[in-house]
Amino acid sequence: MKIKLLALVSLIIISVSCQKDDDNNNNNYIPNIAFDTQNSIDTSLPQYNDLQFAGNHLVLNAFGYNAIVIYNVGNGNYVSFELTDPNHAPSDCSRLTVEGITATCNCEDGNSYNIVTGAPFDGTDGNFSLKPYFVEVNGSVIRVYNN
Repeated sequence: MKIKLLALVSLIIISVSCQKDDDNNNNNYIPNIAFDTQNSIDTSLPQYNDLQFAGNHLVLNAFGYNAIVIYNVGNGNYVSFELTDPNHAPSDCSRLTVEGITATCNCEDGNSYNIVTGAPFDGTDGNFSLKPYFVEVNGSVIRVYNN
């Protein structure tokens, strides 16, 4: 009987310790909005041409909760994040403004995040990083989605 109980407790401890620890999955502030840019972001078009070059970014207001940012990290790799401050409830001021690689909250807290990594900069209140989105590249087309 003791061996069965010990085995059960061990199994529970192992299963709990193997759970994915992703802070953004536990963030109740940003709703999970399903979207897909499909083939609308084509870097051969003039409005998206800057994304062909490493270090450039683009803000798209039509996707995500408030908007999304896409950043070219180089070598054909891109990242995309939600432009809503993940560390407080959405409000009129919680949309992030991007300057360089910094996304800053327009609320009094002034939280700021790195749009390359999604990590908060020093002085940011809260435990959450930016909410990431999936990015897929096919030739000159960049697809960003969350579903």
